[in-house]
Amino acid sequence: MLIRTATADDWPRIWPFFQAIVAEGETYAYPEDLTSDQARALWLEPAPGHAVVAVDEAGTVLGSAKTGPNRPGRGAHVATASFMVDPAHGGKGVGAALGRYVLDWARANGFRGMQFNAVVETNTVAVALWRKLGFEIIGTVPGAFESKRHGYVGLHVMYQPFPAPATA
Repeated sequence: MLIRTATADDWPRIWPFFQAIVAEGETYAYPEDLTSDQARALWLEPAPGHAVVAVDEAGTVLGSAKTGPNRPGRGAHVATASFMVDPAHGGKGVGAALGRYVLDWARANGFRGMQFNAVVETNTVAVALWRKLGFEIIGTVPGAFESKRHGYVGLHVMYQPFPAPATA
């Protein structure tokens, strides 16, 4: 699997699984009626945002992630990220590879930590993965997400600090 910067040419291969994941109503609070252009603007943000795709040897887009500053200005030293794996390629380590990639990218770009603002508590696969990659749940907003399947459930805020770089 190769992880590389996403381009506009990748969007037609991201959009179908983006749309399906949002419509499922279990992991993202994006409006279900987003057009492809609106969704592309949310996902393929300009710098300082950074979007990537994971592709297999045939060039099939398996998943995508976006990362960058969590907040502007005085909050820009903490990164955030979002991830979507094509359900047809779930369970193959794509999410973990994307997670490791964005963590490495954020460290290499001088961020002091990474914060996920809204991990749906019933998304147990994602919660377990982020914990495995070193994130802690630092709080949960009860009932902040309306799951199609479970009703109102909590959103976890998850965080991972990065060690200060060694000085010479």
